[in-house]
Amino acid sequence: MPTQTEIELQAAAFRRLQQHLMQDRTDVQNIDMMNLTGFCRNCLSRWYQEAANERGIEMGKQEARELFYGMTMDEWKANYQTDAKPEKQEAFKVAFEENVGKR
Repeated sequence: MPTQTEIELQAAAFRRLQQHLMQDRTDVQNIDMMNLTGFCRNCLSRWYQEAANERGIEMGKQEARELFYGMTMDEWKANYQTDAKPEKQEAFKVAFEENVGKR
């Protein structure tokens, strides 16, 4: 069982990852993250939602995304998301199926 210090360090690392993705590297597209790593900002928000739900905290997909992104998905898309080329979209279908679809 992790110690309280270990839990706090893990939480701090998560908050720093979130800051990095949401403030420092808004230029990195979710589709590129998913294609390269098998996860993206949406996955992180979903994992946050799942952790809340497992602890009896009701949280929906949109609420989790807004908490993680610090704004609505519509705002994020308008401010930071760019159009993806067809080859990226095809690669995304594969990456999504391999990493999210088999859940």
